[in-house]
Amino acid sequence: MSLPTALALLGLAITAGAASGPTAGSQRSCSSFGPTPLAGVAFTGTTHFAANTRVNISNVYSSIDETNLPAFCRVELVVTTNATAGTTALAEVWLPDDWNGRVLTVGNGGLAGGVTVTELGHVAIPQGFAGISTNTGHDGDTDDGEWAGPHNDNAIVDWGWRALHLSVLAGKRIVEEYYGTAANKSYYLGCSTGTLKEVQDFPDDFDGVVVGSPANWQTHLQGWSIHMNLNTQPSTSPHFITEDVWNDVLAPEVMRQCDALDGLSDGIINDPRICSFRPETLTCRAGQNASTCLTGDQIGALRRIYADYYEADQTYVFGGYYPGGETEYYKGLVGKKQFDIGLGYFQFMVLNDTNFKIHDYNATVLKITDRIDPGQSNAINPNLTAFAGPQHNGKLLQYVGWADQLISPGNSIHYYTTVDEFTRANTTMDIDDYYRLFLVPGMNHCEADNCMYVQGGFAANAFGAVEQASNDNPPLSFDPQHNILAAMVQWVEEGVAPDTLTAANYVGNNVSNGVGFTRPLCRYPTTIRYKGGDPDSADSFECA
Repeated sequence: MSLPTALALLGLAITAGAASGPTAGSQRSCSSFGPTPLAGVAFTGTTHFAANTRVNISNVYSSIDETNLPAFCRVELVVTTNATAGTTALAEVWLPDDWNGRVLTVGNGGLAGGVTVTELGHVAIPQGFAGISTNTGHDGDTDDGEWAGPHNDNAIVDWGWRALHLSVLAGKRIVEEYYGTAANKSYYLGCSTGTLKEVQDFPDDFDGVVVGSPANWQTHLQGWSIHMNLNTQPSTSPHFITEDVWNDVLAPEVMRQCDALDGLSDGIINDPRICSFRPETLTCRAGQNASTCLTGDQIGALRRIYADYYEADQTYVFGGYYPGGETEYYKGLVGKKQFDIGLGYFQFMVLNDTNFKIHDYNATVLKITDRIDPGQSNAINPNLTAFAGPQHNGKLLQYVGWADQLISPGNSIHYYTTVDEFTRANTTMDIDDYYRLFLVPGMNHCEADNCMYVQGGFAANAFGAVEQASNDNPPLSFDPQHNILAAMVQWVEEGVAPDTLTAANYVGNNVSNGVGFTRPLCRYPTTIRYKGGDPDSADSFECA
């Protein structure tokens, strides 16, 4: 099915009516909510949660168990994604009693299939947004790809883009029916399996998009993940590097070479591009204990790990790892026996061959993958004029951790650069007017509880993104300087674009332990520099 065909799937010829009965935003209105029938949408339940009552909801991907949320109405939906094939996706719309007039859609991660109830409850509802989320058309955890085979093409398309897009359309109509008025603005907040696809193909869905470390080049990302894995695997190979060596030998040497280059030795490399890390300094000398040094094969593996990745025929695939995330890189891609997401992607979405193993991956497989583009999930089009131009005036904020262990930050830089090049060559627009990228020193992939800890230093990893408040790392406040979602709202609705954000690190990555330090997050291509003063205060740093 073509992308334009999907626009008609929800039968939007119906007329949206105002919510009947009592004023929307109460237990009574929730229990009596009977919206005008929407073609392709089935309502499976509504539940009202009074303020500060227990909200205990879970699925295979996401869960929440809290007793401190504002009052809201939970609406559960089944959205038809392909009427001919009979395929559907689950969706939920959470409607706060005290609504701020906006809609917020929250995303998913990896290959997951499950409504992201965690972020609906920890981000959307506490800030007054009507929240939307989908299971992307299947049930499964982040690493599970079996649902896609054999030849389950409709499910793959649902995961790739269709379930999200149709759930957003349905969710907006539910919001309008419930409150009796359409939302003023529509926003998105997610990380990893993000929504650059929406920005490129469905520019009217969102007015503002905040996406972290997007997996927007799926066909190359999954091959890159296997390539990174094979740089050290199998564990019996001479190039394998143990977790102890990563933590106790490699990480300290990276800090010795790189940490002070930004003006402050604090266990965080603010911009790893200024460090030309030399792994050969760890080469084993005669008589040296092998647990304290590296062999020639291991040195070669590291050079590949920290380099841009090219196939044998010079096809660019992805960026490499950057110095500064060594204590997590082993847990990410280079220490596992196999990387499950990449393996499942090629077994069930590309080749339909469960006998495929990571050692079977090569440049030919990459070409097949690029040709198929499973689920039409690639989102690499640099032309964002329909989203950002004067007819829509959409805004995009993107962030990525410099120490991301699952998706190279080079991917975010690469996409931003291609958009900038297109904008300059084909329009009179300025990329700063609609697209800004923030690199987060020391932070790993998405999750606050999974962020960097090196040599006593932490990343400033609390700034209002997904999987932060839900992991005990909320923003310091909900104002635009400390909360990236509020910064986006201010940019869309007031025209004030964020140049910097102020992120916090909580001691032990837990807000209950108090603030360890704060740091500015700088708009790319500027970077953080220490200018003197209290190293725990963001005021002691500048973006230059």
